[in-house]
Amino acid sequence: MIEYKIFLGCLSTFIAVAGYIVYFRQIFSGKVKPHAFSWFTWGLIVSIAFAAQFTEQGGAGAWVTGFTALACFATFVLALIKGNRSFSKLDWSFLTVALLAILLWWLTKNPTLSVILIALADAAGGILPTIRKSYYRPNEEGAALFALSAVKWVPALFALESFSLATWLYPASLIFTNTLVVLVILARRQQLKFVGTPS
Repeated sequence: MIEYKIFLGCLSTFIAVAGYIVYFRQIFSGKVKPHAFSWFTWGLIVSIAFAAQFTEQGGAGAWVTGFTALACFATFVLALIKGNRSFSKLDWSFLTVALLAILLWWLTKNPTLSVILIALADAAGGILPTIRKSYYRPNEEGAALFALSAVKWVPALFALESFSLATWLYPASLIFTNTLVVLVILARRQQLKFVGTPS
């Protein structure tokens, strides 16, 4: 059983690596322009999720979460150089929510409450702005990364060695939200292609 979970943990991490290799190439080629603040907030949020999974003995299922946190911060740095560096009041508000999640965990010693908060913060502070951008500028987002991101969390869930709300809620929410981003990107690209409108 342990070997099976290790395999799934490695598989999910491999999918994540593949997704970010594609995304980084798209950034350097100028095909996509990531929003720096969103990626910094995601990095912080995923780091909290990883810490919660680690604390709750998530095991191999937490590997991809740890890698994703590092990749988010790397994307943030690249976005400062080649992406979108505008920071809105909404961006700051969701960064505040992520910091509150850390404070809540420290005060209550309960990682589950923090994970619930960061899952909501991720959806509102990261995914919703990304969906909005994908709707208006679908060619500036990489559908491949979000598709692989949705896929990578599936084996990661089954690789978890401890199932609790603190370990499975966040990756489960990401399967849904990443899939939603992909659908918006592809639908808008098709719509704009059909009407002949530049994006």
